[in-house]
Amino acid sequence: MVALDAKALRRNRCRGVPRRTALSWRALSRLVEPLDAACAALHDAHGDPVRFGRAGRQATAIVLGGCATVGRTWWGWTSWDWARLVGASSRAFRDAQPLPTEVTVRPFLLALGWLLGGFTDYQHVGNFNRLHLAHLVFGEQPVAAAMESVSTITQGWGYRSQTDSEGRYRLPGILAQALLINRSPRLEDLTTGAFAGLHTHPASTGRHPTTLYTLQRAVAGLGHCQPPVRPGFNHAPGLPGVPAAWAQVLQRWYDTSALTPDVRANIRCNMAKTGRWLAAEHPDAVDPRRWTRAICAAWVAAVDRMTVGDWVGRRDHLHERIGAPIAPRTKAHILMGTRTFFRDLQEWEWIPRRFDPARALAVPRSVAALIGTNPRVIADDVWAKLLWAGLNLQTTDLLGTAAGSYYPIELTRALALTWLFAGLRSDELTRLRVGCIRWQHNGTPIAGDSRDVLAEDAVCLLDVPVHKTGTAFTKPVDPIVGQAIDAWQNIRPVQPKRHDRKTSEHVDLLFSTRAHPVAKEYINRTLIPTLCAKANVPTSDVRGTITSHRARSTIASQLYNAKEPMTLFELQAWLGHRSPNSTQHYAKITPATLTKAYTEAGYFARNLRTIEVLIDRDAVTTGTATTGTPWQHYDLGHGYCSYTFFEQCPHRMACARCDFYTPKDSTKAQLLEAKTNLQRMRASIPLTDDERAAVHDGQAALDTLISRLADTPTPAGPTARQLGIPTTATLLPILSVTHSQAIENH
Repeated sequence: MVALDAKALRRNRCRGVPRRTALSWRALSRLVEPLDAACAALHDAHGDPVRFGRAGRQATAIVLGGCATVGRTWWGWTSWDWARLVGASSRAFRDAQPLPTEVTVRPFLLALGWLLGGFTDYQHVGNFNRLHLAHLVFGEQPVAAAMESVSTITQGWGYRSQTDSEGRYRLPGILAQALLINRSPRLEDLTTGAFAGLHTHPASTGRHPTTLYTLQRAVAGLGHCQPPVRPGFNHAPGLPGVPAAWAQVLQRWYDTSALTPDVRANIRCNMAKTGRWLAAEHPDAVDPRRWTRAICAAWVAAVDRMTVGDWVGRRDHLHERIGAPIAPRTKAHILMGTRTFFRDLQEWEWIPRRFDPARALAVPRSVAALIGTNPRVIADDVWAKLLWAGLNLQTTDLLGTAAGSYYPIELTRALALTWLFAGLRSDELTRLRVGCIRWQHNGTPIAGDSRDVLAEDAVCLLDVPVHKTGTAFTKPVDPIVGQAIDAWQNIRPVQPKRHDRKTSEHVDLLFSTRAHPVAKEYINRTLIPTLCAKANVPTSDVRGTITSHRARSTIASQLYNAKEPMTLFELQAWLGHRSPNSTQHYAKITPATLTKAYTEAGYFARNLRTIEVLIDRDAVTTGTATTGTPWQHYDLGHGYCSYTFFEQCPHRMACARCDFYTPKDSTKAQLLEAKTNLQRMRASIPLTDDERAAVHDGQAALDTLISRLADTPTPAGPTARQLGIPTTATLLPILSVTHSQAIENH
């Protein structure tokens, strides 16, 4: 311990006494010689031998001083001993030294810790230049070669920069730290197992995890390891509160079912609710084999009365929604999952067939009646503003950091216009493939940049991949979509092929950059809010949040209500639906279109006619009308009818000339027309089916009407046959009525 006297070490360091001549150093040869060898093994990263040697001597003296302080030789130090010696920062390290210390000493000390003590707990020593440390340990040439290999492949994938928000390089530091922790400058040594250790290493926790993910993808692209698995949604979380017997069968079903992961996860979540309900209400039926029709009926009733927060695993994210009744469609989905679960268990012979799931777990009629087609169409004015925003999208509109947006503007613009014009599902949109756009003119394929055909004369066809309800198909889209996609394809970096989860093929996805496809969530979480902000419209309306799927309903409804609209079957083919029933959930007739169709149908005019009537005001004012004097005279063209309840007369369309009839050529009729205090008006007459047929179908229908009325009494009493009405009677001139006239006369 006398040889490790700190003061003696400081005096020797200040005087610059050679180590091999100072007595205090000779006693420490066992400690000093490995330090000398380690310093000699390091590489001069600055190209200044004098400064390099001085930094090595100072670092050696500090290590020896640390031995004196902790009372142990350096080979017995822990990681915390090395960390305390290096300090939490460069300034803290220099402030802790009794003598002035150069900034090059701390990296030297870190290098000695790496070589002699295996120190890599860099989370304790703050920020420092990891690339410089790698140069000290491995040499500049091997590290530069590794960096060049990684940069070449990442830049080829479209990584524009590897800087953080303040412009500092990230990838070189992450690569250097990975090489240091792995204790090798060779990329070939960064195996899948090595990256597994890097992801869990404390020094990597919270330090640019996306860059480490990028590094592994690049090394995987070089063939040295497997691609990383990005942490994401857990399709099979735990089942808290679910009885063990139910959870065991449910997990076995989840592992066996061939449904898509999303559908399986949804059913698994709903059936976990069933398990919690069973534990509380029917603990004797937690084994699916013990279910009966009575249990099914009780579960259907429980679903019908279920509220938000009932039988769930956690409620902290529900907030004010707790206690609200669940939607009818949610009830139907829960019961659908229950039917699927028990149907599969019975089909696989895991449980006996004690009931029919389709009947015992059917959706109640009262619930089914509340489920109907209700497309959440975006209002025309809001949609027009979103179209303008998509057509005028600029780099400054995109969300990002000082280094710019994550996605190139060409990709974002193509994605936005495809969403606005193509009417695709988000899954179809993100799975479009390179070369999905084709151009035609008069049925002949042409190049997208052809100068021989005007843009408005060309037909742009979009190849849609396999989707949830059918196979791949081709649909026409607006040429502006094809132009935007072609602009992105022209600059799209070469990407590694990706696995298509629908078809299990390895394909070139169109919307992919930096070796990763655009996520479905990007459209709802980033793209749509960006367009709404540029268009100065809210991200939600009375129908809910503006989502990617609402564009599909909006476009379908506009095509269905256009001036020359698509038929339901044409719209079904354009949307890629398997049946027209699905299309009805998207195409909604607008009130304007419905009003126009109703008006053109002429329902009001078809069922009403008007007839002119003369009102004898003298008979009304003198009171003679109350004694039976006629005061209403309906103009039949060839005469007048004074029957007060003319609209109820069965012979009004073909008058039988009863006692209420007055011919126009008679003296009585002429005296009536000569009165000065007459008021000429029109009365609305509703038509029966026979009368309507007589109006529209001509003489044959009129003759049929007359023959039916031959034995019908007239208002005066006798029938038409008794009055001797001629069989050649013609239709009386009753005038047509318009909607405005009917309103005016009533």
